[in-house]
Amino acid sequence: MRSEADGVLAVAGGRIVFRGSWPEFARSAAGDTATVIVGDHPRFLLPGFVDTHAHYPQVFSTDAYAGRPGPGTGTGTGERSDGTSGTGERSDGTSGTGQLLDWLQRCIFPAEARLADPDFASAAAAAFCSRRVAAGTTTALVFGSAFPAAQDALFAESVRVGLRTVSGRGVQTVGPAAAAPLITDIDTAIRLCRNEIDRWHGAGDDLVRAAVVPRFALSLAPSDMKSLAGLYGEVRDRGVYFHTHLSENDNGADGEVAATCAAYGIRRYLDAYDGFLGRRSVFAHAVHCHDDELARLAATGSSIAHCPTSQFFLGSGTMPWRSTVASGVTVALGTDVGAGDEWLLSRVAGDCFKAHMSEPGAASIALGPARLLELCTLAGARALDLDDVIGNFDVGKEADVLIVEPHRWPGFAGVLAQAPDSAEALLFSLLLGMREPAIADVLVRGVSVTGPSGATP
Repeated sequence: MRSEADGVLAVAGGRIVFRGSWPEFARSAAGDTATVIVGDHPRFLLPGFVDTHAHYPQVFSTDAYAGRPGPGTGTGTGERSDGTSGTGERSDGTSGTGQLLDWLQRCIFPAEARLADPDFASAAAAAFCSRRVAAGTTTALVFGSAFPAAQDALFAESVRVGLRTVSGRGVQTVGPAAAAPLITDIDTAIRLCRNEIDRWHGAGDDLVRAAVVPRFALSLAPSDMKSLAGLYGEVRDRGVYFHTHLSENDNGADGEVAATCAAYGIRRYLDAYDGFLGRRSVFAHAVHCHDDELARLAATGSSIAHCPTSQFFLGSGTMPWRSTVASGVTVALGTDVGAGDEWLLSRVAGDCFKAHMSEPGAASIALGPARLLELCTLAGARALDLDDVIGNFDVGKEADVLIVEPHRWPGFAGVLAQAPDSAEALLFSLLLGMREPAIADVLVRGVSVTGPSGATP
């Protein structure tokens, strides 16, 4: 971690040409042709946040309730991982529902189907980009919509506002009745993916890029997944990304992991994604991975989008931090909006700190503030193969910047003023205490994306 009191960034042509203290800047020639951005306590400059897993079609679905409590004995019917229904009863008046597969069936598939309406999709795209700006998320890997017009709306709004967006249509060829509006045959899915890649990959002066995005293994027949891998083999050398879910929620013999292995006739969940691993391949969650799966992710240069906030919400468990990181795989943070109900990535970092502090015994770890900031920024850039472009304030990188003014959030400035006199302690309080109103401005390539010309927080 580097902390510069009374610091200055100078930006020219969208890139950082100077980073250092004000006295150093005054003695340099960097200000002759550059825009100057000054940080001075209590005003802070941070690198733009990089969210490696968010769902655009779920922009209005945060905190969606999937359970059905009733008087006396609660009864709920939810989708199993094989697409059939199951019933759970408890004597305490709750339904025992609300985890991943119930939540998809009752809340998410119907919500995502609404994006078939182009007007609604445009409103969703505007809201999604606006919430990103408000939270300082300058770059995001986004799980997209099944509907081409909705994806066009997302990419077009990202370009208009000036946000970095990597996304792809959510591919689903099998599923329960609730998912029917989102399902296509594999030939149609491949045609739509190809069209999207040709149209949008590299658009907006390379602000937006395309990805191949199957929802998860159980959303495609094994033969369909193999066909999709064939498409990815054709386009991956163009810099196209791959993104999906992996080992998110496991309920034993009837859970996602076991059902995937049975459906695909494989030993490990990750084997369902043969043909997709490698650089620019990001797998969300990885909560229940085996050591050999983690080793394979690391060896292929694949990355994990760690989503502790949504794992709390859906009761998915805790990704084991020490063993996951020990494998050598790149781990970055994802909000997982809408199972994640926090848009602000530093809030997700706070949940990350709490989750891993609470792991049992020797697995427990207290992540330091520099590590938490890296998870919000440079680690995400590394997962997206953009760490030579963004992620910190190295001279030569593009200037994605958050300007934080603590007085905008009641009580926040007072907390920071009383922080111990160390950069580490100040950063920890800054990250965990920050809320969206404290973000005064958001810059991408040195240009503000807030206000009338961009999205309004």
